[in-house]
Amino acid sequence: MKRFVAIVALLSLFLTAFAVGKPGAQRPEEGDSLQSVFLYTEALKSLRIHRDTTQGRALLERVIASDSAYAPAYFALVTSDLAHTPQEAHSWAEKAYRADTTNIWYHRAYGQTLLQCERYAEALPIYRSLLERDPKDLDIYRILAALYEQNEQPYSAISILDSAEVRVGRHPYLSKMKRHLLIKTKQGDKALQEAKTLAKEVPYEAEHQVVLAELYGMQGNDSMARRAYDAALKIDSTKLETLMSLSDYYGTRQDFRSMLWVTRKLFTSDEMPLEQKVHRFELFTSDIDFYRANYYQLHDLASVLTIRYPKEKSVVELYANHLIASGKLEDALNHYKIHLEDRPAESDYYLAVIDIESYLEQPDSVEKYVNEALTLFPDKIDLHLAKGNVRYRMNNLIGAVKSYHKALKYADTDTLRSQIWGQIGDVYHAYGEASGFLFGKLYQRDCYRAYKKALKYNPDNVLVLNNWAYFLAVEGKQLDDALQMAERVAELTDRNPTYMDTHAWILFRMGRLEEARQLIRQAVALDGQKSAELLLHYGDILHALGEQFMAETYWKKALEKGADKAKIEERLQQPKVEKPTPNHE
Repeated sequence: MKRFVAIVALLSLFLTAFAVGKPGAQRPEEGDSLQSVFLYTEALKSLRIHRDTTQGRALLERVIASDSAYAPAYFALVTSDLAHTPQEAHSWAEKAYRADTTNIWYHRAYGQTLLQCERYAEALPIYRSLLERDPKDLDIYRILAALYEQNEQPYSAISILDSAEVRVGRHPYLSKMKRHLLIKTKQGDKALQEAKTLAKEVPYEAEHQVVLAELYGMQGNDSMARRAYDAALKIDSTKLETLMSLSDYYGTRQDFRSMLWVTRKLFTSDEMPLEQKVHRFELFTSDIDFYRANYYQLHDLASVLTIRYPKEKSVVELYANHLIASGKLEDALNHYKIHLEDRPAESDYYLAVIDIESYLEQPDSVEKYVNEALTLFPDKIDLHLAKGNVRYRMNNLIGAVKSYHKALKYADTDTLRSQIWGQIGDVYHAYGEASGFLFGKLYQRDCYRAYKKALKYNPDNVLVLNNWAYFLAVEGKQLDDALQMAERVAELTDRNPTYMDTHAWILFRMGRLEEARQLIRQAVALDGQKSAELLLHYGDILHALGEQFMAETYWKKALEKGADKAKIEERLQQPKVEKPTPNHE
């Protein structure tokens, strides 16, 4: 096709040398028999020389308007990629083909547009006729075989590929297609014979030995499979395709030690992209049992990557995650701290250090690294939030509110703004808890104002809805509003024990004891009796229902889980409550 276009372009230049370039040359009048040729030539000049597709298309459309059977114009529209849709290209290609069925280039273009439009049934006879015209074109055999397979005629596809071998000889890609079809039609022995023949014809290609190995593996002939893999490695022990196939072979046989041995070779290969290495390591470490059973080999793989790619962020994080998963939190922290010296600096490394130091409850160190990071990344919202969090943990509540307000300046979504206002509300509530009665009321008011702003940005902020509802229940105020919020949380979440506890506690404060009992019972069961507060609330609800023995049982369980001893003793000294008399009306 390229040759044809080149010839057309040369002819165009030849014609225009006389029709346009020659001094005094006149444009043919409208209706002149040369009008179509002239416009077509001008269109090719626009497309090939000036690269003006708009002008080129307009001129070709004028050619077609003056002569609807002018096949070269349709062909030029198709081959110059001027169609707005595949269907439009198909329409042009079909008109060119119908206008001149003897032209093989029009024939090919028509077949290609049928494929683009996924009209495979119509493409099949077109490519069969193309094969008759050009029986040495391997690409036609490939397309025909694919069309037969698409049409669920795998045996016809195999027959086409057989004829390609007879007429043109073996070709690796067509041989691969044939093996696939033989396996699909359960002719594994024939596929194996094909692979043997190809390996014999080209004995120094590792790829053919790998194909043999894979086919032997499919048949369960492991000794021959390993022999073929050994032959492939002998030809080229570093070939990526060979090593990946061998790794998969060992993996399917659950010979994980050998699989990881091969993987180490892959990780030392420059051919395998780093992204694939990281992805493969993450797959290995996603199964905790596999991780534990093969820890030393996996540690070796992580070390190989760290040595080969010491500054790559994905590898720095991979090695740190590996250390954390191994329980070596301090080593992971030191690993990240070393990379704080990398330039350009990475804010994520600082955030990792801050998170680990926070987990280790080292607020002074957290504050140090937060301040250091903010000098490098003053616009990083995560760092402002981290500063607010550490101040909150250090009981610097005023400082925490300031940091959260500063973070609001960098919040770029309503969801994030809602989260930050929710945190501000939580801080104000902590103010209230720590203050006296008068100031506590003022801070509680500020807390609810912050929550209101949070819900303005995101009405479905579950954490804010739950906290606000619970605080109202504790105060015994606006219980209808609190219940509405708790019910909305239940709609948005999937049976979270903490949120169910809030819901139950509101029902309890409203005097709806039986409903509260049913809900708190579910919450305690889902929680596995781990939360002291849930157990305490369950006991309180049972006490109100007059079930003193069970109430005391759950209060004592709450004490075992860390509940305040004074609160438990206070409850145990409460007078018993008579069971409510059932209403039989």
